[in-house]
Amino acid sequence: MATFTTTRETASSSGEQNTNYAFALTSLTTLFFMWGFITCLNDILIPHLKNVFALNYTQAMLIQFCFFGAYFIVSLPAGRLVKRIGYKRGIVYGLSIAALGCALFYPAAALQRYELFLGALFVLASGITLLQVAANPYVTALGKKETAASRLNMTQAFNALGTTVAPYLGALLILSGVVADASQMTDAQRLAEAQAVQFPYIMLSVALLVLAIIFSALKLPTIETIEQSPSKQQTQGSAWQHSHLVLGALAIFVYVGAEVSIGSFLINFLGEDHIMGFNESQAAKYIGWYWGGAMVGRFAGAIVMQKIAAGKVLAFNATLATMLILIAVFAQGSLAMWAILLVGLCNSIMFPTIFSLGLAQLGHLTSQGSGILCLAIVGGALIPLLQGVLADSIGVQLAFLLPSFCYLYIAYYGLKGSIVKTTV
Repeated sequence: MATFTTTRETASSSGEQNTNYAFALTSLTTLFFMWGFITCLNDILIPHLKNVFALNYTQAMLIQFCFFGAYFIVSLPAGRLVKRIGYKRGIVYGLSIAALGCALFYPAAALQRYELFLGALFVLASGITLLQVAANPYVTALGKKETAASRLNMTQAFNALGTTVAPYLGALLILSGVVADASQMTDAQRLAEAQAVQFPYIMLSVALLVLAIIFSALKLPTIETIEQSPSKQQTQGSAWQHSHLVLGALAIFVYVGAEVSIGSFLINFLGEDHIMGFNESQAAKYIGWYWGGAMVGRFAGAIVMQKIAAGKVLAFNATLATMLILIAVFAQGSLAMWAILLVGLCNSIMFPTIFSLGLAQLGHLTSQGSGILCLAIVGGALIPLLQGVLADSIGVQLAFLLPSFCYLYIAYYGLKGSIVKTTV
């Protein structure tokens, strides 16, 4: 019969626990920064490879499809792996796999094969998925249950710092030499543009390997898995029986899809003549405002949710995001630009808040619940692809209506769907 797990902390005293918690959380912030940085670079890759390989919007969105599709395929196996090897080793394995994915960009660029880029992105995202499955519940476990959402928001703020820095560096290292019209590129120019990704991704590969070595040597609090007798009451049931988790998984699905869709189309949106008419390098620098808003909001959210219920804050932000997107869709010029960029501020607390609300009171089912929530990140693969289809048919600006419906559901989840019940 299947056995289930619970968790316990092995630190020997309260003072030692607090010291270990602080050190562990500080160490984990580097991981959140790195995967934020890497994920946001996709927003630079999309217009870059769209030019290099003369892709339409739907084809270009395969970048996000392969990257976030890895979450769907890898999340549940990653959850089982973390149960067997522990959170710390799961982090080390995740960093190593992500480093391999970054290294694969070198041959993909040398051979100028779009499918090889997509394969490299899948491997990279598989490593990031394992990191997510291991690190997110690890953060929620390192401290009081009552402040889990606040704690996860604080570490996610460093994830947002990575996404804020990435567009500037990406624009400098990858987009600086882009030819505006792909049809005017010579074969030599296409090769040079394809190879522009080699240096930054090799550097990322080295950085990830160094982090893997460091984490393998660090002494962190150990969250042990304890096998329980099948006759005990706590072994009954499944995480799927908890409605707040299932509805939370859907909220993660639409949130990640909406956030990724907006980021993926920002450069093209700001390049529209009736919006700002920016070239790709100029537009890329404004992505930092979108992700920078998320960073500021997460630091503020970590404080606000000490006083206000997380579900109410989530609903408020989602409603505001919907209104801003509608302004961006039906306005022009700088008003439309700043409206869509301010959605980043609304996004700030959404992922960590949904994640912590979804895991609330799961107890020994937390690992399974974390895997389910990470599985739902596949929304980042499907919703941008659908928005790409819409952009090809009705235009980039009107296609932003799709994320507005996503945020409406998130508002519902914050107010009603996140209430803890026993079964679906």
